[in-house]
Amino acid sequence: MLNEIKQVQQTALLLHSEEEVEQAIDNMATEINTMLGDRNPVLLCAMNGGLVTTGKLLTRLNFPLTVDAINASRYRDEIRGGEIKWLLKPATPLKDRTVLIVDDILDEGYTMEALFEFCQQQGASSIYTAVLIDKKLEQAKPISADFVGLEVEDHYLFGYGMDYKGYLRNAAGIYACKESS
Repeated sequence: MLNEIKQVQQTALLLHSEEEVEQAIDNMATEINTMLGDRNPVLLCAMNGGLVTTGKLLTRLNFPLTVDAINASRYRDEIRGGEIKWLLKPATPLKDRTVLIVDDILDEGYTMEALFEFCQQQGASSIYTAVLIDKKLEQAKPISADFVGLEVEDHYLFGYGMDYKGYLRNAAGIYACKESS
């Protein structure tokens, strides 16, 4: 497995450098500060992919907020999505609260839609979504993000929280896996 991971890492194409990603996160934080600064939101980190983006955003948000985590996975260390499986629900009550869900990528949108619907069912007064990457797809998505760092073409990505079979989330930059022939 490690040989495969190293091969993927060595042949990947850098789409966005660390500097470009950090600037995108700065821009997202500015928008979030403006929009949610007076809302006392619950920030839900969508695990595991949203961990890096959430951590990077936290120190840039200049208002009181509560942090919790949520985890509904379609991938479970695979490269193709399947059924949504709930792994973690937040301990913080969401009733009558503004919620900001932070994730690494809005791909097909099914996971984010499930997280959004969960927050609605818990009685959140308003729900916002923030993603580092919005992947451009030909088909419509069931949900769109309120705050987007970067848009990318339809590639399999890793870095800044996005993984390849559970690895490479820690890559400093956004990389596209080389297309297999």
